Amino acid sequence: MAAKLKPAPPATLVIFGATGDLARRLLVPAIANLCSDGLIGESLNILGIGSRDGGDEDLRAGLDEFAPQGDCWHKLRSRISYLQGDFTQPQVFEDLKARLGDGNVAFYLATPAQFFGPIIESLSKAGLMEETDGRFRRVAVEKPFGHDLPSARALNAQILAQVDETQVYRIDHFLGKETVQNIMVARFANPWIEAIWNNRYIDSVQITAAETVDVGTRGAFYDATGALRDMVPNHLFQLLAMVGMEPPNDLSADSVRTEKAKVLVAVREPSPAEARADSVRGQYDGYRKTADVAAKSDVETYVAVKLFVDTWRWAGVPFYLRTGKALKARDTEVVVTFKPVPLALFRDTQVADLPPNRLVMQLQPDEGISLDFMVKKPGPKVQAVPVALDFHYADRFKIGGRTGYETLLYDMMMGDQTLFQRADQIEAGWSAVQPFLDSWAKGKGKVERYKRGSDGPAGAAELLERDGRQWHEIGG
Repeated sequence: MAAKLKPAPPATLVIFGATGDLARRLLVPAIANLCSDGLIGESLNILGIGSRDGGDEDLRAGLDEFAPQGDCWHKLRSRISYLQGDFTQPQVFEDLKARLGDGNVAFYLATPAQFFGPIIESLSKAGLMEETDGRFRRVAVEKPFGHDLPSARALNAQILAQVDETQVYRIDHFLGKETVQNIMVARFANPWIEAIWNNRYIDSVQITAAETVDVGTRGAFYDATGALRDMVPNHLFQLLAMVGMEPPNDLSADSVRTEKAKVLVAVREPSPAEARADSVRGQYDGYRKTADVAAKSDVETYVAVKLFVDTWRWAGVPFYLRTGKALKARDTEVVVTFKPVPLALFRDTQVADLPPNRLVMQLQPDEGISLDFMVKKPGPKVQAVPVALDFHYADRFKIGGRTGYETLLYDMMMGDQTLFQRADQIEAGWSAVQPFLDSWAKGKGKVERYKRGSDGPAGAAELLERDGRQWHEIGG
């Protein structure tokens, strides 16, 4: 029987940017779900900070639209208060200090990235990050964490000059998803999987995060960011780390994060020539007509890269990563392709034309795991045909109605940093993609156009075809 989780300790959650979409659509609904689960009680208070005029009831009314209604929400609602002010000014932090008192506090920075460092500096100067008399003071930082390697290093230095690493919770909401966390369970709780999880048996690994939506109203942000910065050094690299990590000594935060960091450090930094040859950039038709996007923008809305992890386990195994917007299906998955069987045994069959064994971990939507393998087709001849063993989460577990932030918020309140990125992980991720950014900045990386609702640019298929491979079908 699984151990019953303890409720989070009494605390105040302070949300900077409480009137924004992140707080309304994701954070507060997640907190209400935690309340329904019995993991937070009447000892949690929420204090929202924003620049809009208004009071406590104005903030509560703005949160009602997305919060799951019920007894828990109505009780929680009464413990939500609002502090109006400009968090670029010292007065807000003095007012905040007067409101908080001496209890446990978790600060959540649901703000644009340029405010992360200054807010933490201001919290520290006001004495709000001091952990005395057994109380905790923690701060959650959303992505993007820097826009390249130098800026990520500078932001880490700025933050860690004010607070300890144990107080910083760098959030990647992908890690809050049940099916993402299940990658480690599937690997380490099933000895037969771990026994073949190496370059002797695995041919290649594909990691995909495809979206059907376009940039929408986020033109200003996206045109300064692009697909690679937005997704690869954080979301996709966290999936790569879970696939590639060695078994940790235990499931403590330090052990798990150390093994993840080792994988990211081992990602080979491509040479300038490799950066040009092993990356594909695409832009969907009509992107340049989006509001707040430059008329001649060459920012990519799709990116595919080929990488190698230089460890004994993964030497020689290519990792193909791709992500894009306005594609034909919403699909986040990890596809592990195994090496083919020796043809000597099956030279008189059509096995050479059959697909290889694959393990597909579907992370969203239709969460589940599928294992493709070969069986004999009934009949007098020995003919191998592919079949699949499929497991769908929805058939066994109830995981709907969750935002993905429930686990992250609970873990932050409990002081568990397992699912949060450490400074060295952040910098290792940026270090691996910096050569691509440098190459593109020199004009070495043409942006191909692709049609909305397609698989992406033609160059992405060619990236694998020249290696004798092909992408797993998006949404397939």
